[in-house]
Amino acid sequence: MRRSLLLFLAAALVLGPLAAAADPAQPVFTSESPTVYDGKTNEVIGTGNAQLAYGDLLLVADTIRYNTVTRRVVATGHATLTRGPRRLLANVITYNLADNTYTLEDLRMGEYPLYITGSSASGDKSTLTINDARATVQEPGPFVPTLHAARIFYTPGQKLRAEGANLGVGEVRPVVFGLFQHNLNEPLISYVSLTGGYRASLGLIAEIGLHLPVTAGLQLGGDVGIYTNRGIMFGPSGSYHGGTEDSDYRGHFESGFIRDHGRRLLDVLGRPVPANRGFVIWDHQQQVTPNLTFNGALNYWKDSEVLRDFRPDSFFPVQQPDTFLETVYTGDNYLVSLFARFQPNSFQVVQQRLPELRFDLLPMSVGGGFTERFNSSLAVLQEDPVGTTGPGLTSRRVDAYYGLSRTIAPAEWLTFTPVAGGRLTYYDRATSGKGTYTRALGEVGFDAALRASAVYDYKNPAWKIDGLRHLITPRLSYRYIPEADKGQAYTPPIDREAFSTYLPPLDLGDLRNIDRLHATNTLRLGLDNTIQTRDPVYGSRDLLIFNVAADLRFRRPPGQRDLSEIHTEFALMPATWLQFDVYDSFSPRSLTMREFNSGVTVHDGEQWSLRYSSNFLRHELDDYRVEGQVRINEAYDAIARLQYDFRQHRFNEQSYGIRHKISNLWLVEYSVTLYDGPRRESRFGFNVKVDVIGF
Repeated sequence: MRRSLLLFLAAALVLGPLAAAADPAQPVFTSESPTVYDGKTNEVIGTGNAQLAYGDLLLVADTIRYNTVTRRVVATGHATLTRGPRRLLANVITYNLADNTYTLEDLRMGEYPLYITGSSASGDKSTLTINDARATVQEPGPFVPTLHAARIFYTPGQKLRAEGANLGVGEVRPVVFGLFQHNLNEPLISYVSLTGGYRASLGLIAEIGLHLPVTAGLQLGGDVGIYTNRGIMFGPSGSYHGGTEDSDYRGHFESGFIRDHGRRLLDVLGRPVPANRGFVIWDHQQQVTPNLTFNGALNYWKDSEVLRDFRPDSFFPVQQPDTFLETVYTGDNYLVSLFARFQPNSFQVVQQRLPELRFDLLPMSVGGGFTERFNSSLAVLQEDPVGTTGPGLTSRRVDAYYGLSRTIAPAEWLTFTPVAGGRLTYYDRATSGKGTYTRALGEVGFDAALRASAVYDYKNPAWKIDGLRHLITPRLSYRYIPEADKGQAYTPPIDREAFSTYLPPLDLGDLRNIDRLHATNTLRLGLDNTIQTRDPVYGSRDLLIFNVAADLRFRRPPGQRDLSEIHTEFALMPATWLQFDVYDSFSPRSLTMREFNSGVTVHDGEQWSLRYSSNFLRHELDDYRVEGQVRINEAYDAIARLQYDFRQHRFNEQSYGIRHKISNLWLVEYSVTLYDGPRRESRFGFNVKVDVIGF
């Protein structure tokens, strides 16, 4: 009886503190069956949904044995260890409360977005070592990115390091690593692209691109394309990023090289496209300090058609490649920039800047109601010819502009701003026998605006219209630059006018065609209209925008009329799911339309969307385009794209396809494309493209 009493007292001494939640230093032990104390082993045993809680640690198992002397816990049978977002499942979990170390047998664990299994594991509060390990993004499956390794060292929420690893998708893991390291704040595979299909010009197509993490912030890989009618294109590619609280940088690069044995046709200059073809593309953005930025881009194409033939998705949005470096320092009220533009391609004329140093003083008050503006630049310019052997153009130029204005507001609804300015340009290498040439120009003019508004108590719940406000602003601007065209015989014409259908800038300080200016005596008339309604989130939202402007030229270069085209911008946005926009350029003298661009977008959330657009430029374009998408179910979308050329009465492009979402990780697009008209592309194409949604 004395022995029973001693056992009872010992159990009371042990179980009493275990059940006392008020003492966080002791574990709390519960089970469906009454706990049993084994005096020989000094163990408290619980069976049937046994649970042991200790701080933020929770152990659950069919059976838990807790040694009160060694503070060692053994959980067996459907054992689970939970701490914060981490949840470990195993057949057996052994946990030492004294030093927070543990071992596991037949591990299964998940911490978004990773799912990891292993034959055995050991760890502590900060790290976990897993043997014969397998890590997947989401739960294992045939299409899930998978890493298998002899050993994985896992730091929750921070990094994963693997020894003897191979990486791939499902059971196909072709990429082998002796040592693999991965920052868990970055995607396991940052870029995957798979494309297959057929085009008559290329033959059967198989393309793959892959980036894998090398170190923190650096992913490297490459792109390979196999074309049965052309050969094999391959090249390294990658991306990078990093930074601190005050600075950051990011960029990417890609390349491709091929010995093309197919039908290559001619380039934009009418020259035969060479057999050795390639390209290199690099893009970089960097915030060096809070006040200093650095950006750069490289677009090297060995011939003008290499991206059009092999990377049409990259070619059509940007058909004029640009290569530049630029750094900008932002002061309190000024900008200092250093800009360089280069000509790496032999088929393209580029106004190179080697380099241009520029200072811009933002408009600022100087007292008496006056506002000043100043900018200056020092530039080394060069333009080399393409397709000929003639001499190029070079120029060393110093340019400065100073402007002064004063706004007069006799009433709240009226402002009148006289402006005056001067521009001084010095050429170190002039033409027509002059060694140097200096040009001084002046301008005078004004900007006037009249503002009026009206409010209407109109409500329409169906369109979510809560009152209407009409803002109307007639504008009048005038500039007189009488001798802007002087000295053109001595200025190398590098910065000259570029083709544009819009109204050009009026202010002398805004003109970029410095080397080929024209005398100006122009009055610009404009009328801006905006209709708004109340919005509970943003305060107000625009329902309609209607702006009209035209120039009356009292002096003009040859070929221009005294009255310019009337330019109109119109946008209608009655609801978030509907937008209609128009740009129109109309000649009032000949009553002809010079340009008309329109677009209508309608969508119903993620269910469907439809976009119609048109582009008309007299004697140049008359195209119509329709793009649509319909959601069939959670996994499938139907897509279509049509482009019709009214001048030639043909469909230049018809594309029909299906998008398939797999495991919420992959987006597979199957498409058939039909082409018509004289172009490099084949008349028929079939593509299967695989993109990463995200992991």
